[in-house]
Amino acid sequence: MTTGEQDRTPQTQTVSSATIDAVGWGAFFIWLGVAVLAHVGWGVGLLGVGIIGLVAQATRKYVGLKVDRFSLWVGVIFVVAGLYQLYHFPIPSQVAPVALIVLGLIILASAWRRRPKQ
Repeated sequence: MTTGEQDRTPQTQTVSSATIDAVGWGAFFIWLGVAVLAHVGWGVGLLGVGIIGLVAQATRKYVGLKVDRFSLWVGVIFVVAGLYQLYHFPIPSQVAPVALIVLGLIILASAWRRRPKQ
């Protein structure tokens, strides 16, 4: 047995970020297919997508990887949107589009701040 094979014992195996991402994307597409075939509606569909995103981030935290804050917030937004759809919370119709625009501007601003200095 080589040194590389010795490192692959069950006790020393770690889950990589790529593995968690692949499982998350797989679950996402499976859920979309199930949601469409089952006609569960927008509320349950969005809630399921949000839960998948949050579980992926919780898994990253559990195995000691850095949590992707962007994906965490996207998961929270999908869960809130799903609950909004399911329970028909009385929110003015302009709130959601304005919130999405503000979120997009925040993301663009963070990308601008992180760009390399020239």
